[in-house]
Amino acid sequence: MSNEHYLHNPLIHSDRQLGRRSSPWVSQFDCTHIRPLIICRGPIRKEAIDVFREMGIRHIGILLSEKDSIVYQNALAPELRVMPDPERVHRVPDYTGVNKEERDQRIQQIIGIARDNGYNAIFAGYGFMAEDETMVAAMETAGLNFIGPCSRTVHDAGLKDEAKRTALKTGVSVTPGIDNATALTLLKRHPDHAALKALIESEGLPLDPANLDEDLEAAADQVLAASYSKGVDLYTVDELSETVTEAVLRMSEDYPSNRVRLKAISGGGGKGQRILGIGEAERAGEMVREILNEVKTTGVGDNKNVLVELNIETTRHQEIQVIGNGQWSMSLGGRDCSLQMHEQKLLEVSVTLESLHLALEEAKAQGKTTEAAVLEQDIHTLSQMEDEAARFGEAVGLDSVSTFECIVDRDKHFFMEMNTRIQVEHRVTELCYALRFANPENSEDHFIVESLVEAMVLLAAHGPRLPKPHRVPRHNDSVEARLNATNQALQPSAGGVIEYWSDAIDGEIRDDQGISLHNPDTDVFMKYTLAGAYDSNIALLLTVGNTRLECYQGMAETIRQTQMRGKDLATNLEFHYGLVNWFLGQNINARPTTRFIVPYLTAVGELKREAQNIDLEHAWRQLSAREIEGAKGANGGGIEGSDDASLALTLDLKHTLLLRPLQILLDQPHLLSGWLSIHRDSYTMINGHVSWNENPMELLADIYHYLNMDLVSGAPAAGMIWEHDHDILSDAQAFYARLDAILPAEDWLAMQTLLSEDHAPEGVALSEEEWAAVQSAHRGYQSGCSILSVLPAIAETTAYFSLAVNDDLTIDIPERLNDAELQSAMAKVLVPPPLAKSDEIIAASGGMFYGRETPDSPLYVEKGDHFDAGDPLYIVEVMKMFNKVYAPFAGTVDEVLVEGDGMIISKGQPVFRITPDEKIVVESPEEIAARRRAATARYLEII
Repeated sequence: MSNEHYLHNPLIHSDRQLGRRSSPWVSQFDCTHIRPLIICRGPIRKEAIDVFREMGIRHIGILLSEKDSIVYQNALAPELRVMPDPERVHRVPDYTGVNKEERDQRIQQIIGIARDNGYNAIFAGYGFMAEDETMVAAMETAGLNFIGPCSRTVHDAGLKDEAKRTALKTGVSVTPGIDNATALTLLKRHPDHAALKALIESEGLPLDPANLDEDLEAAADQVLAASYSKGVDLYTVDELSETVTEAVLRMSEDYPSNRVRLKAISGGGGKGQRILGIGEAERAGEMVREILNEVKTTGVGDNKNVLVELNIETTRHQEIQVIGNGQWSMSLGGRDCSLQMHEQKLLEVSVTLESLHLALEEAKAQGKTTEAAVLEQDIHTLSQMEDEAARFGEAVGLDSVSTFECIVDRDKHFFMEMNTRIQVEHRVTELCYALRFANPENSEDHFIVESLVEAMVLLAAHGPRLPKPHRVPRHNDSVEARLNATNQALQPSAGGVIEYWSDAIDGEIRDDQGISLHNPDTDVFMKYTLAGAYDSNIALLLTVGNTRLECYQGMAETIRQTQMRGKDLATNLEFHYGLVNWFLGQNINARPTTRFIVPYLTAVGELKREAQNIDLEHAWRQLSAREIEGAKGANGGGIEGSDDASLALTLDLKHTLLLRPLQILLDQPHLLSGWLSIHRDSYTMINGHVSWNENPMELLADIYHYLNMDLVSGAPAAGMIWEHDHDILSDAQAFYARLDAILPAEDWLAMQTLLSEDHAPEGVALSEEEWAAVQSAHRGYQSGCSILSVLPAIAETTAYFSLAVNDDLTIDIPERLNDAELQSAMAKVLVPPPLAKSDEIIAASGGMFYGRETPDSPLYVEKGDHFDAGDPLYIVEVMKMFNKVYAPFAGTVDEVLVEGDGMIISKGQPVFRITPDEKIVVESPEEIAARRRAATARYLEII
């Protein structure tokens, strides 16, 4: 988190040090006695440090993983810059351990650190063990105050199977499926109460057989819970996989047009989930092993339950922020998290009744009846979800903050799960609502809480005594973009060094775990290495506004001015710029589903495929020659040599002015996507040719501004417009500003018509010589501008604008963009695979290498094995996620070049030496040049 833009942000209130207030009622909720140990990392760790200090809490410690120690040279982690006491930094091998045994060891180590160093509270944020019931219970048993939901809530709400059962009991709508695969598996072996009682006796389980539930499946769950407590397995993964496969087959028969989702009960943040395509039931067993391995529940005695759920295909992912003290529970509005990929959220938008009502009024005023009907339904749905969330919170005894997650399908919604922790996107909510705690005997005696982290501390310290607060609106809307270490296809990109990051601008709220803090002595930005061991998130960028439109505009401006440079650095900053501008150009009230991002990326890939085939220099030469020839023709072939030379000189002077920003757009497809989106009405296709509806010189000025290339004194020349180009552009803008003032033209088309006339319009006091000079200047400023038409020509060629928002706010996704082969091909266009020799397969990304499904599974391939295209070759763990890598072609393994599982590999590193079944053909430079010239010629016909 940027310290300057958090501690001094006017959005942050001044009531945190409650003890300094004069009221005895308020002062009783002082929290300075809390001495927390922070056992999480990332932006939430820095945020917690800041909030705790503002509350007057001074005895603060953090865990620091050895895997985190490489990210900040000479100081280990950014947060250490604000941790003056080195004795408050406690080093551990990693935060959670790789299996149950190591996880238990880490829990005991944390308890020992707390006891030895005077900590009385634990803050786990939104990472690692924040939702681990065993960990929370251990902290409670040790007498430590866990700042978060208690172990009972974590069990009843955090475990996905228990949460689903609670939801059914409290009248909350849930998705079809099964939540007790392990119980059903156990009952195959022990099919009745007598068999279960015998099992209790034979295994010596800590459970009285007389207390078994009358319901057989519930009894099986009791036996399983006892087995987890003792640390024994009563079923095998193979048996569980068989049960899950049977459930998938049944669901496929009942819902033949839907896919099926598998979820480990202890998963979260995208981990431990897989979607089985239609007709892929036979892969269920493989998927079960993958997700259990991913959430590290493959050990003896681990709860390996897997939920089998219907995948709602038109899903919008919405969640409700909930808070409670164990007695009362209330909601704080919603967040739309549908813009996600690989179950990882990208752009999160607030959903509040205040905002929806404003949007509804505007839609009605504009006569958008269909859109208004959708907004009215959304108001109804949000109200229902908020009510269900509050009731569910009370049912599970929620005594902190949690998130009630739902999937929304038009006028229906289904409870998905409750995350019993603070969310990464919690700031989206706290920027919209504050909490007003008032004295029950005097409502004027009150205090305001605007931070959910602060609310968690208050609830941990004084929960039962806290009265139910009122929610106070702060802003109608907020939006958060997750800045991640991913490449242009949104694939995790481990490694890289941030060498420079521009300061946050006014209105930007940046949570960046302290990376942006400068050296306090030299004011120099300090380099930061992105480690691949943990989550890919670098920072959270937030904006607020009175409307969603203001939020999106603020986010676009924030990203426009953000500059980040580094070595081997790949982020999704450009993706966010393109995406935010796509919505600004379409409709910011659009209702994307969770399946939107991949088709969108595919469309962007199509833009790049076309753009990289255009030889801009060749196009410029051809257009310049055409323009000079056209000028001769316009003068009956009698243009003087001096005029010919003058036009040639003018075109030469405008060469870099026009081509520099154009080339950037052609090279950066996400930037091109955004610019096209906000300018889709700037042109019209007439008889197959581009006709501009706006002055091309104004559009050119907009391109420079859009690319943050405005002239700035002292800025590097490589990143801004060059001075001689700026002079030409400024002169052109001043010239057309004067024309706008004297010519009676309503728009650009009318202006062009007037300027084509032989005489000045009636009433315009210009002599024939002056009018001729005006026309000459106009021709000079417009010369060469036809090259700009290459941008809309690309959009037309790829049918880019067929991806559009409908009147009912749904998004029309053309069928081609859902084609799996095209999606895969365009991902490779966005991020071409590393160059490889024809006799090797190299790593597409860095991370940790695994050659098998699980530690007990056979290797995917060994020396001498033949593989077919599409066969799995290895797994790379990067940024928490396990990514299976498949063979791009058929061949035979001659040698495995990685020593074994757990080895760190880097992008481009040879993994296998192979002999391909067919020789790979690589285009020569001459063939590439010829192909580009041919493609450019086709575009010249449109231009």
